[in-house]
Amino acid sequence: MSKTTILTKKERVIVYVDGFNLYFGMLDAGFDYCKWLNLNLLVHNLLHSNQELVDVKYFTSRVSNNPDKQKRQNTYIEALESVGVNIFYGNYQSDTIECKRCKNVWPKFNEKMTDVNIATHILIDAYQDKYDMAMLISGDSDLVPPMRAVHEIFKSKRVFVAFPPKRHNQSVALIAKGSLTIGRKKLVESQFEEKVAKKDGYQLSKPKTW
Repeated sequence: MSKTTILTKKERVIVYVDGFNLYFGMLDAGFDYCKWLNLNLLVHNLLHSNQELVDVKYFTSRVSNNPDKQKRQNTYIEALESVGVNIFYGNYQSDTIECKRCKNVWPKFNEKMTDVNIATHILIDAYQDKYDMAMLISGDSDLVPPMRAVHEIFKSKRVFVAFPPKRHNQSVALIAKGSLTIGRKKLVESQFEEKVAKKDGYQLSKPKTW
């Protein structure tokens, strides 16, 4: 009698990371010591044995008007690229706030287009059948419509949400097909080494201050 081998098809996963939502969630939780975060490692620490990682997409905007922050962000982005994370940029726009009482004016900077970029990628990747599960790392309720669209149009696909610390959102959780909140332990276990080697051999160093 021949033996029959049953192969279980693994669930294909693409991860969509809302960079600013994750960053400020960690800050609000007091996890600022976790900023040197290896997203590729974090994702692998979140996945199960019946899942396989297809891609990690990181959505952010270039910081402007602050050379020190720009340098730190460049270093971090290069570290992410060294482990295969794909980077997609929105806009970092300047605006002003005026105090109606004292008439003082000061600058305000807003990150734009990240939610639109994430929504676009989630839907295009679904149409191109690139994943079975989209893992969204964000608590932004603006992403509820594309999540709902994926579930309505693609019955065999699902959007799972990994909420950053302090970013749990009930409206997002209700639409998601599964969710969790990323805890301190996972963040600590998923840090880069102090030195990160790029593909050309250049050594990136963890910023001394953030």
